[in-house]
Amino acid sequence: MPGIDMHAHLAPDLRSADLPGVSVDGDGATLLNGTRIGPADLYHPDRLEKHLDQAGLNEAIVSVPPPFYRQRLSGSDAAAWVRAVNDGLLAVVAGRPRLTPLAYLPFEHPEVALTEYDRIAADDRWAGVVGAAGGDTGPLDGPALRPLWQRLDADRRTLQLHPAHSPDPRLEPYYLANLLGNPVETTVAVAQLVFGGVLGAYPGIRFVLVHCGGCVPTVVGRWERGHTTTRPGVPALSPTPAEAVRTLYVDNLAHDPAVVDLAVSVFGADRLVLGSDWPFPMGTDDPFATVAHRGGDYARQVATDNAARALGRAPAGR
Repeated sequence: MPGIDMHAHLAPDLRSADLPGVSVDGDGATLLNGTRIGPADLYHPDRLEKHLDQAGLNEAIVSVPPPFYRQRLSGSDAAAWVRAVNDGLLAVVAGRPRLTPLAYLPFEHPEVALTEYDRIAADDRWAGVVGAAGGDTGPLDGPALRPLWQRLDADRRTLQLHPAHSPDPRLEPYYLANLLGNPVETTVAVAQLVFGGVLGAYPGIRFVLVHCGGCVPTVVGRWERGHTTTRPGVPALSPTPAEAVRTLYVDNLAHDPAVVDLAVSVFGADRLVLGSDWPFPMGTDDPFATVAHRGGDYARQVATDNAARALGRAPAGR
């Protein structure tokens, strides 16, 4: 079945980068202060193309994974780093038309993020941008990010939110920083966008959530109740929380068809897209697995028309 994998990762080619603490080993893998980053497949775009072949898909939307966010760099170091990362990702996908990249923006440094966006905005090789949910990002509804939201809104840009590391030390055991921290960081970020009025103020931004929206499908009813009953600190919102989340796109990477069904109910049938999280162990080799029970026509819609809309493209055949 043709379609788009909206959530896949590759490492940038940093062989030409001259940055402190950054080196490349004989296999082309990035070393940060001597530590190799990510699984081996991350450095082999041909293997991602093979994944697409096996899944029957014709395109992947590609971003760098969280180890490349490096959120604790200073502003000046972050500016040099994100430029190298984005140029390096373009180099990796060059000549591979099935692999379409997202440019990384460091939200923890809003001025750097805006400068980097201005640098790449006119380059049509990018499918959109990606930024971190959580970690050291800071509040997404803060005033420092408003100039960036205004630019992305004016350009009607696709923005993928991907969780960074969880700062909660309670999640260090049992791999909980990933198993629980990732969905929680996405959920906190969405709560800031909802209650801070960002989604209502900047409707031109097409937000795409990974991991099936984290915990959002299970808590948005509680958010709506808090709004309806005017709980302390909850502003009067238009759109309301339940309405606002229906402007978001989410991938189907929940590992449970029942959770996908809930996401369809919460976000809308036209808001679900495919996501594999390739090549990480918490991803899937079969992006269609959790939507197959809803029938072939819907699986096709998710993979093609919904993905096209999330990217600002015309749906297939229109």
